[in-house]
Amino acid sequence: MKQGYDKLVRMLICACVWPTATVAAEDQAADPRRHHMVETQIAARGIEDEQVLHAMRTVPRHRMIPPKYRKDPYGDHPVPIGHGQTISQPYIVAYMTERLDVEPGDRVLEVGAGSGYQAAVLAHITTNVFTIEIIPELATLAKKNLKALGYDTVRVRRADGYYGWNEKAPWDAIVVTAAAEHVPPPLVQQLKPGGRMVIPVGSRFGVQYLLQIEKDADGKVQTENLMPVRFVPLTGKH
Repeated sequence: MKQGYDKLVRMLICACVWPTATVAAEDQAADPRRHHMVETQIAARGIEDEQVLHAMRTVPRHRMIPPKYRKDPYGDHPVPIGHGQTISQPYIVAYMTERLDVEPGDRVLEVGAGSGYQAAVLAHITTNVFTIEIIPELATLAKKNLKALGYDTVRVRRADGYYGWNEKAPWDAIVVTAAAEHVPPPLVQQLKPGGRMVIPVGSRFGVQYLLQIEKDADGKVQTENLMPVRFVPLTGKH
């Protein structure tokens, strides 16, 4: 009962921080597609966090995708955004967000801004979202998309995400949206005690696994293997 009560309290608090975006008429028309996406691809697979479900119903995914790739923006698959990168499958975005267990006020770092979609989803839970993108064109695209849709609280930086964002650390949660060959030590170091990181790890042509990493109050790190996945590789010096 207490768990259900706590979730209700978080939902009520979260209602105060969800951003108000100016959404065009074409986005309003897309609402049924997003609701169908959530019901058939996300809720049906066990995602229960109402904050996450609300965000997935609300963020206009198609607006985060360049026009030439918008043929099926709400399908059950990743979608290209150019420069060899993708927006992840909707379920994976929702699953990773739920595993982060973000609360209003948490400081969250995303490594791999892409077009801004994951950052926009997180911005419906906390106003302290920071995202890093190494590809200049995508960093510009993410800034443009987030600004156009009213997600003004998200901070975007063009940099190598392997090293995190030390000036803004420590982080309550870190999400990495590309596969690293190993867990970057700088990201672990920048986690707060009690912090969580969700990251795909593995080689580009081999097996990849989605890992959840937690740092306890004493700084001890525990790792849980969540599922096999397939992500584009994390780029940069490492």
